[in-house]
Amino acid sequence: MKAKHTSALSAAFGISFVWFTTQFGGGFASGAQLKSYFLNYGIWAILIAAGSQAICAIYNWYIAYYARKHGTYNYNSFNKAFYGKYSKIFSPLFELVYIFVLLVVPAVAFATGGSTLTTLTGIPYWISTLIIGVFIFIVALYGTAIVRKVATLLSVLIVVGLLAIFIPNIAVQWNSVSANLSDMAAAPAPILPALWSMLVYAAFQIASSPAIHSQHAEALPEPKDAKMTYVIGFVVNTLMIVLSIFGLLAIVNLPEYATAETPVLVLVQRGPGAAVLTPVISVLIVLGSVSTAVNMVSAGTARVCPLLDKNYDPDAKPTSKVVIVTLILCIIGFAVAQFGLLPLVNAGYGILAYLTFPVIMIPYIVHAVATRCDSKSDGAKA
Repeated sequence: MKAKHTSALSAAFGISFVWFTTQFGGGFASGAQLKSYFLNYGIWAILIAAGSQAICAIYNWYIAYYARKHGTYNYNSFNKAFYGKYSKIFSPLFELVYIFVLLVVPAVAFATGGSTLTTLTGIPYWISTLIIGVFIFIVALYGTAIVRKVATLLSVLIVVGLLAIFIPNIAVQWNSVSANLSDMAAAPAPILPALWSMLVYAAFQIASSPAIHSQHAEALPEPKDAKMTYVIGFVVNTLMIVLSIFGLLAIVNLPEYATAETPVLVLVQRGPGAAVLTPVISVLIVLGSVSTAVNMVSAGTARVCPLLDKNYDPDAKPTSKVVIVTLILCIIGFAVAQFGLLPLVNAGYGILAYLTFPVIMIPYIVHAVATRCDSKSDGAKA
């Protein structure tokens, strides 16, 4: 029994880390998501941030629990089993949601890297995104395997970098943090818009969850171990996101914060150790953005090329069709990125959330109610 418990605990931390690194990439590290979806709602920021993590934890738990119970470890088999007789409707709809993920996430990554580069160098934003785009194109063609190997390391380094920024700034600027908290508490802050923002944030975060968490559910010794896994994931993710919000509370009253597309850089440049931490976190944000974009562009190429070439091999030397498809995807990412980071985070992720509501969020609630969280014997057919 002891070995089994150790195995379950090891799997729980491993899967929790997958969720952790999926959320805390270059886009999050810039602070744009925190600003748009939480801090803009005043005193409710911490509550809705924690609430969004609770929603994500519940959905991810249900996906992993169902996938492990029914042995559906890729999203095609998962969707067919989960949606049952309605899979002919919802499986294609999920494909559309996932395709949109593959389009909007790289664009946000382009914009994050471009905004960071512009803040550091002062060169025009479109040139910054073009430089990032060329780099992404080259790496997507020839270095995808390397990026995948270092993606987890990059995420860890980003988190370490953020901790190195937020903890000292919270300590040194605690008077500003507490004063800004008091100002937010005194200011009007309607709860309904805040709750809606919480739901939207959770929705776009779980848009790709059926593809991610069904796959990793195979590592769980038993379906019931999914509960412990996502309790751990909820605690870790919530602590990080709340800490990040407290860090940014030190600068929310500054004029430059209001227009900043990368608020974390504003915090770093005004905080302790700015000379060292500014280039460090900037490099990590850019590398994290490139890593995210490369993985998404490569995934898009892998979905399109088999339709053009039945002999397509993702591990082979890039063919002319692979080059053309990858180039088109990068051009799309570059073009969409010209809307700017904050508009993309607001509008792009907002649209993704609205697509996710009818395809994942609502059907999953119906499924859970109809099958009593898959406790009925015919749960797979519901």
